[in-house]
Amino acid sequence: MTSSILNVEKLQTAFKTDKGEVISVEEVTFQLKPGETIGIVGESGCGKSVTSLSIMRLLGKAGYIKKGSISLNGKDLTTLTEPEMRQIRGNEISMIFQEPMTSLNPVFTIGNQMIELITLHLKYTKKKAKQYAIEMLASVGIPRPEAIVDEYPHALSGGMRQRVMIAMALSCQPKLLIADEPTTALDVTIQAQILELMKNLREKSNTAIMMITHDLGVIAEMADKVMVMYAGQVVEEADVFTLFDEPKHPYTKGLIDSIPHLEYDDHKRLYSIPGSVPTLQNMPQGCRFHTRCPYVTERCLNEKPSLLAVDKDQEHKVRCWLYEQEHMNVETKYRKEVNV
Repeated sequence: MTSSILNVEKLQTAFKTDKGEVISVEEVTFQLKPGETIGIVGESGCGKSVTSLSIMRLLGKAGYIKKGSISLNGKDLTTLTEPEMRQIRGNEISMIFQEPMTSLNPVFTIGNQMIELITLHLKYTKKKAKQYAIEMLASVGIPRPEAIVDEYPHALSGGMRQRVMIAMALSCQPKLLIADEPTTALDVTIQAQILELMKNLREKSNTAIMMITHDLGVIAEMADKVMVMYAGQVVEEADVFTLFDEPKHPYTKGLIDSIPHLEYDDHKRLYSIPGSVPTLQNMPQGCRFHTRCPYVTERCLNEKPSLLAVDKDQEHKVRCWLYEQEHMNVETKYRKEVNV
C-alpha cells in the first residue's frame, strides 16, 4: 500500500483582525498519495485558497495555523523555520496562484525570475537555466519563448502571465503541485493543453496534485477524489465517481445541479443555490449551511454536525444531520462483519 506524501490533520487556520480572531479554516483533514489528484471545490470564501496557503506557509502577518499538522513525506511543515520552508517551496512543493500579477515581480524579466528558481533548486548554470526556461515556456504554449523570456510581466496578457506561472511551477518537477484556479484566465484550447501538461507531470514524475477550482468539469477530468468545502469546513468527501453519481450533502447537490447541460430544455431555468456564503465574523450556529438549505430542521439550527462516513470503506464522508442514521447503520454493519 502506497504511503501518503501529504497528510493534513485537523487543520485550523486563523487570522487576526481589528475585531479579534476569526477562524477561516476549521478541522480540515485529508491525505494525498504520490500520483494522486484531489479536487477541492466550493464557492469563493469557503476556505479553499487558505487551505493551500496554509500548506505553503504563506498566510502573511495576520494569518497563522492555530491547530493541526501538515506533514510532507513525514516532515511537519508547521514546525519548520522560514529558511527551511524556502528550500521546500518551488522544489518539493510548487503552487500555481490564482492571480499571477501578485506572484510575478514587476521589476524583473520573466527570464530572470525563472532562472533564479531553476539555478536555486536544480543547480543549473545560468546559460543552461535560461535554455531550460525557454523550453518550459514553449511547453505551456507560449509563442516566441526566446523573446518572451526577456519581457517584463506587464508586457504580457493575463493568460500569458498565467502560463508563465504554470511553467515556473512545473520547472522543478515538484512532489506536490498545488493549482489554485490554474486555468481561469485561459481559453479552452490552452486550458486543455495545461491540463494535459499536468497529467503528464503526474504520470512522469508521480507528482501529487491538489486542484482548487470552481469548474466541476475540470474536477471530473482531473481528480481521483473530491473534497467539497463550505464556510471553512469540509462538508463532503468522496472519490470523483461517487461524488458526481451519489452526492449526499445538499450543498454538493446544489453545486452539481447548477452545472448547465446540453440536453436542458431551452425554457428551463438553471438551478442556483439561494443566498451567499456567510462571513467569517457572522458564522451561523449549528450547521453552517442551514441558512441556505432546503432541508433544514430544528436540529440544524442549534447543533453542529460532524464529518461522518456513510460507506463501509470510510471513504465517502458527509457533514449533515440527514445522514446520521445512515452512518449508524454503516457502523453497526461494519462491527457485525468484523465480529463474524
